[in-house]
Amino acid sequence: MRKTLTTVLFVAAALAGFPWQAALAQVDVQRLRLNDRVERDISGGETHSFRIDLRQGQFLLVSVQQPNIDVVVRVRDPDGSLVRQVDDTGRTPESVTLFPRESGEYTIEIAPFSRNVEPGRYAIEIERLEPAEQTKSGQVDQLLSPWDRTDAPGAAIAIVQDGEVVYKGGYGIAQLEYSVPITPSTVFSIESDSKQFTAYAVAMLALQGRLSLDDDIHIYLPDLPDFGDLITIRHLIHHTSGLRDQYTLMGLAGWGLDDVITNDQVLRLVRRQRELNFSPGDDNLYCNTGYTLLAEIVSVVTGMPFPEWVAENIFLPLGMTNTHFHDAREVLVPNRAYAYLDQGGHFRKGVYTQGVGPSGVFTTVEDLVKWVRNLDDDQLGGPALHELIHTPGVLNSGDTLAYAFGMGIGQDRGLRTVGHGGGGNGGFNSYFVRYPDQGFAVIVLSNSGTFRPQSIAHRVAELFLSDQMQVEQPKGAEPRQEQTTSVSRPEPWAPSAPELLEYVGDYTSDELATTYTVAVRDSALVATHIRYGPIALTPFPRARDTFISNTHFFLRMVRFERNDQDKITGYRVSGGNVRNILFTKR
Repeated sequence: MRKTLTTVLFVAAALAGFPWQAALAQVDVQRLRLNDRVERDISGGETHSFRIDLRQGQFLLVSVQQPNIDVVVRVRDPDGSLVRQVDDTGRTPESVTLFPRESGEYTIEIAPFSRNVEPGRYAIEIERLEPAEQTKSGQVDQLLSPWDRTDAPGAAIAIVQDGEVVYKGGYGIAQLEYSVPITPSTVFSIESDSKQFTAYAVAMLALQGRLSLDDDIHIYLPDLPDFGDLITIRHLIHHTSGLRDQYTLMGLAGWGLDDVITNDQVLRLVRRQRELNFSPGDDNLYCNTGYTLLAEIVSVVTGMPFPEWVAENIFLPLGMTNTHFHDAREVLVPNRAYAYLDQGGHFRKGVYTQGVGPSGVFTTVEDLVKWVRNLDDDQLGGPALHELIHTPGVLNSGDTLAYAFGMGIGQDRGLRTVGHGGGGNGGFNSYFVRYPDQGFAVIVLSNSGTFRPQSIAHRVAELFLSDQMQVEQPKGAEPRQEQTTSVSRPEPWAPSAPELLEYVGDYTSDELATTYTVAVRDSALVATHIRYGPIALTPFPRARDTFISNTHFFLRMVRFERNDQDKITGYRVSGGNVRNILFTKR
């Protein structure tokens, strides 16, 4: 029988300015044990704390369900030092793992990611508390144990040290319909991790003198619109072109998440665009469109279809025989995994829809080990190519980006990292990270929409590199003193139901070749599309004529425009990787 436990809430003001240990000493902190499950409501500005006795040489797995509120989970050691912080995106369960370095009483803290959120409910449970395995590979198995199941999708992993595979394994099921297990030879879509191969192909051609990174993209794609500013190949590589993102544009134009998306369709959409998000080089905004154009440029320069050229010049020379750019979803792929989405404990198959360039690579962790070796010892291109692909982009302002050729440049607790992640609505998720100074790499590929490969990869790296890593520092969601001020604020804008009527009408975007109808229903403003149901437009209280939406395809901000007679003439929508798409009132 589960034990009845008391709970404790810490408000921000109680913690501000005091050591956390002193604050804890003033209350009855809840204690957790194996298989205890506690469900509690929590609000912004609150922190719930739990204590658990741990011993050096144990393994701890904590699961925190967060169905309607995003929480941060922190673990502090007996001295109060932060030893783990987890905040994966979205409402998927947070899995917190720990191999304690010392024995004693540990504290688990739970707080909303933001203090400005509606109250929500979470559940915390100690799922595993057991002796730690004695080997690194055994400890990796413990980290991946939540996905080592025969009734759910999972992941494959490979770990590389100085070019040698020190561990590889598979967890979960590749094809649920046939109970096919995941192995290191299972083929996954790696989504946006594909960008590094597209950028690498362009870098190879640049060093061969077949193109210049500073070439105007119109040299190769002359039918693209003239936006009035020079857009170069280098801009596309570093996401500084200002082009609007293709997937957001397609959603806004009426494409569904399971519709087929081809490069030809993307090109037709780009040809209709008349404006950019910003002037090329002024800003950095992740843009899949740029990588579709890069793939097309490779085809133009080489005279070969992009997937074929990459296969002949990158994959096959490296022996990556189970890797290809998947440019048609009808193509059969031996030993492939299917992606799955979790809907309340019931899985449904995801649908692969994307073209090639920004995504499209199907591969295995075993093949990606060969790619790691190439990046480490420059098999294909030598030192010049190695230096080029690791060179970060630079903005017009002179600021250096943390992004090179399809790879993010960063650090993990003081260690330099080079990596990229991939994940989409189709259910595949991937993360590939190298620690070049340590000659170490982790590759994680998953067919589960709720799997967070980046978190797992960094936990694995910690197992092998902890003696070289700095202590993890807290970030975000720290409780803080709330200041009261006497600043005068304007009255919030809140249009009445009759006032909403002036926004009613049909609005068309020539850039997207699509129309939305704005109407008033039940005293609220809504937008409808031939492919979508009603989309609620909620007044944004800080600005007149501005509304917000919570749908990915209608973006986040809708700002209506008026003429000199104060009449509504249209609206612009912005959000994510698209800014200011114009819709004109008909």
